[in-house]
Amino acid sequence: MTAVEYDVVVIGAGPVGENVADRVVQGGLTAAIVERELVGGECSYWACMPTKALLRSASALRAARQLPGAREAVTGDLDAVAVLGRRDSFASHWQDDGQVSWLDSAGIALHRGQGRISSPRVVEVTGVDGVTTRLTARHAVVVATGSSALLPDIPGLREAAPWSSREAASAGSVPRRLAIIGGGVVAAEMATAFAALGSSVTVLARDGVLPSVEPFAGELVTDSLREAGVSVRLGAEAVSVKRDDSGTVHIETASGERVEADEVLVAVGRTPNTQDIGLDGVGLAPGAWLAVDDTLRVVDGGGWLYAAGDVNRRVLLTHQGKYQARAVGDVIVARAKGEKVEDARWGRHVATADERAVPQVVFTDPEIASVGLTAAAAETAGLRIRVVDYDLSAVAGSALHADGYKGHARMVVDEDRKVIVGCTLAGPDVAELIHAATIAIVGEVPLDRLWHAVPAYPTVSEVWLRLLETYGR
Repeated sequence: MTAVEYDVVVIGAGPVGENVADRVVQGGLTAAIVERELVGGECSYWACMPTKALLRSASALRAARQLPGAREAVTGDLDAVAVLGRRDSFASHWQDDGQVSWLDSAGIALHRGQGRISSPRVVEVTGVDGVTTRLTARHAVVVATGSSALLPDIPGLREAAPWSSREAASAGSVPRRLAIIGGGVVAAEMATAFAALGSSVTVLARDGVLPSVEPFAGELVTDSLREAGVSVRLGAEAVSVKRDDSGTVHIETASGERVEADEVLVAVGRTPNTQDIGLDGVGLAPGAWLAVDDTLRVVDGGGWLYAAGDVNRRVLLTHQGKYQARAVGDVIVARAKGEKVEDARWGRHVATADERAVPQVVFTDPEIASVGLTAAAAETAGLRIRVVDYDLSAVAGSALHADGYKGHARMVVDEDRKVIVGCTLAGPDVAELIHAATIAIVGEVPLDRLWHAVPAYPTVSEVWLRLLETYGR
């Protein structure tokens, strides 16, 4: 067995693991990264990049059709083969040569294979050839293994070979009929994408469409999906699934409804990738989410074990995972140098961002962009709030952006501190507006100061002025 020593060993070479290792190396330490699949992780090959590529062409076509002059220039429908081909390019054709080259240029060592923690600060990596390499970390081991799609215990589902988000994102062809179990972000985005590509889509949304966002946003997306021909069945719960000899999938719901499809996508949640990384060898439960403190050090992890990204369950979003990665990398470097980190510059900063100011965009039609707390979440947190709503279509820039622009904006204000604690925008291309709200929430900018942040006219961002006017001085 070969033995190598580094300052830090990172398990998982997705965007979170890459950023941890890069931050550590920039801080003057050595780092190795362990990966059993493709360097670049879920986001690069089976999530963010390929799924948004699937959605973008249809979005551009819808935008053109909403503008006289451009509308007349559109003479056909989407070319599904071309859309899938563009998706393939954004997934690097499922080859990670470019990502591996970046690791080399950043001075990060790569060890391919299954990594398992065998003892404190020791990770054993078993390659596809069966050869094991022992990596010892002088300072820290970081788990950045992410999460996988959760497969619920529905009779017959596993045997029916369902799609997860991975199969949907990398599909080589468009199924004639697609059934989707779930109503969250993956379900809503993939329903939008495959309906535009020509599938007959049925969504079984037991808990509604986008149940974690403001209700108006989920309602707008539900209406839009139905206008696009998607059968959205609210409250429908799948109780049995069977794929027959012809390949047809048969789904029965609790109410006795039956759905037939060529493929079934399951999108009901995520589960941590911690089953086989050796947690039991250091007194932790395999398959569990890893609880961390404010510096992302694993609770009961011996002081040397950290967890960043999905695996710690704080926020299951790539950009927040990368944010955590930068923070934990800096914390590890500081501790290695003997610096104190239990102060506002370090741990509390991580917790503040992950609890109060998480931005997210759902690339449906319309787009849903949100940050911070919903009105319901703010009330649950015990805040005294005021909710301010405004019709986005009434903004001058919206009318210029597209004929028949439909959208809505909501601002949630903490009345005691007079600051924004939540914002949700629904409408075409609102993704580019949400960072302004993120800055306002993170910076705790008083509403009196926001009056002096004058939005350009005529743009959709003028909604900020309209929200303030609606709130009043």
